[in-house]
Amino acid sequence: MDDILKELPKKALEKSAENKKFFTKLRKKPPKNLDYVMQELHEDEFENTDCLHCANCCKTTGPLFTNADIERIAKYLRLKPQKFIATYLRIDEEQDYVLQKVPCVFLGADNYCSIYDVRPKACREFPHTDRKKFQQISNLTLKNVAICPAAFNIVEAMKKNIRLK
Repeated sequence: MDDILKELPKKALEKSAENKKFFTKLRKKPPKNLDYVMQELHEDEFENTDCLHCANCCKTTGPLFTNADIERIAKYLRLKPQKFIATYLRIDEEQDYVLQKVPCVFLGADNYCSIYDVRPKACREFPHTDRKKFQQISNLTLKNVAICPAAFNIVEAMKKNIRLK
């Protein structure tokens, strides 16, 4: 897995222009069955991908924390929401709550998440490849292919399986 993660940013950069072109066409005229196709590609990839062998998302990026996430996680940790914010979060340039630092403080050496059952929505949905109206998050997906081997593989499968005019 280490070799794959080391090569991933380079491979994503090599595919960047091709991916941008594909997603531009996808946004203009998404196939009617796109959500179905994406669900299938996502499920196929995650039959072969075990996130516990990777956890690169937790090691290199931080999720956005919604107010609901903050309330839920703070309660789980038996902290007041303001104490949770002061201890673990900061406000980024877009005025969103994010982790103070990465790797994620809740990630264990075994790649298990200590708050898995109450993790942020952004973590539960990552890499967002099974999201409805997938074409609307193409910019996010273009970033995620450099972080997540599964997202990279799903985008490659998309380009083979979805014919765009």
